Amino acid sequence: MARGAEPAGERRRRCGSVLGYFTSAKFLLYLGHALSTWGDRMWHFAVSVFLVELYGNSLLLTAVYGLVVAGSVLLLGAIIGDWVDKNSRLKVAQTSLVVQNASVILCGIILMIVFWFKTQLLTLYHGWLLTMCYILVITIANIANLASTATAITIQRDWIVVVAGEDRSKLADMNATIRRIDQLTNILAPMAVGQIMTFGSPTIGCGFISGWNLMSMCVEYLLLWKVYQKTPTLALKCSKVEESELKQLNAKKDNDMKPAEGVQLIVEKDVSGFEPQQEKEVGCAARVAEPFITFRDGWVAYYNQPVFLAGMGLAFLYMTVLGFDCITTGYAYTQGLSGSVLSLLMGASAVTGIMGTVAFTWLRRKCGLIRTGLISGVAQFACLILCAISVFMPGSPMDLTVSPFADIGARLFKSEPLPTIASPGGEPEMALATGMPNLLNGSTTPANSGPEMSPEPVPLISVSLLFAGVIAARVGLWSFDLTVTQLLQENVVESERGIINGVQNSMNYLLDLLHFIMVILAPNPEAFGLLVLISVSFVAMGHIMYFRFAQKSLGKQLFACCTPDPKAVSDSSLPGNTSTV
Repeated sequence: MARGAEPAGERRRRCGSVLGYFTSAKFLLYLGHALSTWGDRMWHFAVSVFLVELYGNSLLLTAVYGLVVAGSVLLLGAIIGDWVDKNSRLKVAQTSLVVQNASVILCGIILMIVFWFKTQLLTLYHGWLLTMCYILVITIANIANLASTATAITIQRDWIVVVAGEDRSKLADMNATIRRIDQLTNILAPMAVGQIMTFGSPTIGCGFISGWNLMSMCVEYLLLWKVYQKTPTLALKCSKVEESELKQLNAKKDNDMKPAEGVQLIVEKDVSGFEPQQEKEVGCAARVAEPFITFRDGWVAYYNQPVFLAGMGLAFLYMTVLGFDCITTGYAYTQGLSGSVLSLLMGASAVTGIMGTVAFTWLRRKCGLIRTGLISGVAQFACLILCAISVFMPGSPMDLTVSPFADIGARLFKSEPLPTIASPGGEPEMALATGMPNLLNGSTTPANSGPEMSPEPVPLISVSLLFAGVIAARVGLWSFDLTVTQLLQENVVESERGIINGVQNSMNYLLDLLHFIMVILAPNPEAFGLLVLISVSFVAMGHIMYFRFAQKSLGKQLFACCTPDPKAVSDSSLPGNTSTV
């Protein structure tokens, strides 16, 4: 054997370990999540553009769709989570997968038909048939979003916990990897479908998304089955006694009463006569009231969780304009930033988000899970101080003497058109990195520019500080998000895991909805600085809630020095927690 040659046995073992990883339940779960997330991101990006294109370049349908989606998850989050808890894991995952992808495929087909025959549909029944198509598209798209919510709850909050087993370090690594996949698909998927729609047409975009979801559904279905086969513990779920605890949240849990309840059930089984008819009548009434009871019990259960304050802290972070949505990017464009610069900034935010997932795994090993949340919160808030400072720097348009509705009133009195995607001359306007125009001043040209004169230069100190703070804060934000996610995974009993995470999603959507309402009340650029200060305040309140949670959980050990002890992660086992990982 030549010197330095690798032994054949060692080479076979290495190849076997690599092959074992690519066929493991963990990797198959990653692959399925990547396919699912890629399809989700493409659809969420494209459906808004499709609705704008359909309704004469107006944002009305997009706004209605956003309101319906947020309201549905807010009202049905607990019910969806309860359904996840009450059914077998494989049934829930496969059903939500099929419903989600079938809904997107059906939506794509309807949109293609509408794009092809829009002129004819306008003349039928005075346009009411076309209106019904709009309603049908929004309804089916909302069903797809609800099914996507169920998929996220069952895979990211339940399956991943079971696949990780008793190893909390493995659970943390899997959570971080899932978030990295999310970060990459958030950037790449809209870019891919945007190119197809740009160089093709909306009809081609609909066909591509429908075809992708059909193929992805088949592959994901197979991957779920493989993961289920490789992880026998997924077939095991909590007992009926544990499941029934959720319906008795307002009463004290008395273990001594359980044998008596069992005896009572046996007695009722033996009773003959009219008793079954009475039970049937009670059952019918209970079925009518069940959704309302589930909604109430779910929120009560959420409030009674030991990690309630941590979950609320995470939800408060959704009440912010300090992210890369169309609001913040539209504001940046009014301050003179080009679309290419915004694209680079979005890429940088994705990089810092991935850095946040790396920081989470490192901090958790060094300091424990709860302290990781504290450190991440301090880091995020410290970075957002730059955003607060930017409001008072040169170049900031903040002027509280200007009425928030001045721009809207001017448009109404001058009979100017609403903001559109395409310019009146028929030439496409420059789009932002998100694929949407500047919605703050109804144009895609920077503020203070005109056709005959060069635009007055706007100092970039303010907007530079703003985006520096937003991008840097992503490290702490995603590390904090992973911390709260794992706290919910580790400290919520298995029988309530679905409904608690469903309510958490509802809280997130509620605060996100409030942030859009806040923008509607103050839409002009002069008020954006006030929105920044309000956003920073809500982030601070969220982290104060988490600090209170950490103080109650760790007590005097809260500020103990961080050590590289691997057992430091045990601080996530809260008093009264009965769940197992």
